[in-house]
Order: sequence, then structure tokens, then C-alpha cells
Amino acid sequence: MAKSMSYYFIVVALLAFAPLSLANKMQGWNLFPQFYDHSCPQAQQIVKSIVAQAVARDHRMAASLLRLHFHDCFVKGCDASLLLDSSGNIVSEKGSNTNRNSARGFEVIDEIKAALEKACPHTVSCADILAIAARDSTVIAGGPNWEVPLGRRDARGASIQGSNNDIPAPNNTFNTILTKFKRHHLDLVDLVALSGAHTIGNARCVSFRQRLYNQNGNGKPDFTLDRYYAAKLRNQCPPSGGDQNLFFLDYATPFHFDNSYYKNIVAYKGLLNSDQVLLTKNHQSMQLVKQYAENMQLFFDHFAKSIVKMGNISPLTGPKGEVRQNCRMINSY
Repeated sequence: MAKSMSYYFIVVALLAFAPLSLANKMQGWNLFPQFYDHSCPQAQQIVKSIVAQAVARDHRMAASLLRLHFHDCFVKGCDASLLLDSSGNIVSEKGSNTNRNSARGFEVIDEIKAALEKACPHTVSCADILAIAARDSTVIAGGPNWEVPLGRRDARGASIQGSNNDIPAPNNTFNTILTKFKRHHLDLVDLVALSGAHTIGNARCVSFRQRLYNQNGNGKPDFTLDRYYAAKLRNQCPPSGGDQNLFFLDYATPFHFDNSYYKNIVAYKGLLNSDQVLLTKNHQSMQLVKQYAENMQLFFDHFAKSIVKMGNISPLTGPKGEVRQNCRMINSY
């Protein structure tokens, strides 16, 4: 009898600790979509509402918010380091070569954070706000939907060096871009699919000027760029000056998230060098570009999977990092 009672209490004890073990496994520390279901159930609706208002005011904002998530994740992981302003020992990533005069949408993130702090103080991280806003921006622009794994925490530092070196640049070679992706355990399919984010948004003249006038340092244009398209671009992108002049990344449907970007590349009308090399420098990427150009649903499926994968790059979870009260600065203790 005593032996059976002992066994009974052991079973009860194990059952009692089972939910705790499961919770630790879920929260310890992996990301999962239901992370805020109890602590801030209205979180995703608040983000969605403010993003929708922001995009209604400025159609460019969908691409800008999506881009913030990319540029954050490629530097130290998805930890909202990009959102920090310079202060104390922090040198902001906003001043890097890839972000200066081009990264935008920070005020929308501020608005979202203020609303979430009012609804659920000290709960929703800035890193998760970036991830949700990227998804909502994509959907609003007509792109695919996906469940966003949540539970990231915010960094207490930034890396301008990482921002300068780790984010794929418009003039990088195909191999350099692929190396930067592989560094984060993203493969060639992720590279081609995520490049499809350029179906919305703009690029500055300075980002592609060399393709029009001096692609290989020999004073000749890039012959993989359609000559009639190039002639139109030269009208607003002269050999010098006009660096900040904006051009649609996808001239066909610039505000609609679709597969026109890939159709443009197949027609040799990819705006950036980093776009066109997907067709000209690697056989596997060329095949994917052609498949996405013909099958938008395939592109949508691959994009959704790849951006979730990207959103899992080195997140801070559990006791690491913090949940900032203001996305622009670390908390003061």
C-alpha cells in the first residue's frame, strides 16, 4: 500500500511539473505565434491597424516597413538594433551606408510602440513589432500572409560595422550576396524568394548609376540591362548629381506585391545589379526567377517560408536582451 501511494505521488508530481516543462520548452526559448495571446491579446490588431493607416497615408511605407525587418535581421539577428538612435556608447545603424538617407518608417514604429505600451506596458518587443509590421505591410500590398513566430527581445546595443558589411548591397556580386545569406543559414532559394520584396518600393539613382554608364570600370553600360529601359532611366539619373532621385524597383506594378519583379528580370529590366544577377550569374537562381515569373503562387509560398526563416536569425529570447519601452533607446535601470 505504501509503495503504491509513493508511486501515486511521484506520478502526480511529474504531471504537476509537465506543464512547466512544456512552457519552458515553448518559451525557452523558441518563437511561436501565440506568444502574446495572454499577455497582450490585442497586440497584432494594434500593429495591423496602425500599419494600414500609415500605408494609406503613404503608399511607399509598405516597402519601407518590410525593408526595416530585413535590415534589422541581417545585423546581429532580429533584435531591433536598427531602431536605436546614437547615445552613450551606441552608434546607430541608421547612419550606415545601407541605411543613411534611405531607411524610413521609424516614426510608424514609434506610433505602434506607443499604442502597445498604453495597452500592454513593458510587454511587446520592438523586434516583434518589426516582424509583424513586415507581414502586415506585405498583405496590405497584396502579397502573401503568414503566421509570425513571436517572442523576440530587444538588443541593448547596435553594430554600424555589421550594418555596413553584412547587409547585401545593390552592387554586390551574386557570390557575395549568396555568401551573406549563407552566413545566416539562408540558402539560394531564400535569396531569390526574398529578393522578391523588390516588387514594391524604390531605389535611389546612386544605387544603380554604374549600370547606366560604367558597369565594369571601362566607361561602358551594363549590357544585361535592356537598352530602352536604360535610356529612360538616364533621363532622371545623370552621370553625376541626382543621387537621391527615386525610381520604382518594379516599374510595372510599383505598389502591388506580385511577381512582376521576376517578369522584369526575365525581360532584362531589373533595376539593381543585385536583381539582374539572379538571372545571369547562376543557373539555379535563373530557373527560380523564371518559375516565379510564371507562377505567382509559388513565389508567394516560397517568400512566406523564407521570411519566417529570416525572422528566426539569432533572436534574443528568454532572459536575453530586454523589452524596450522606447524603440529608439535602451531602458534605463
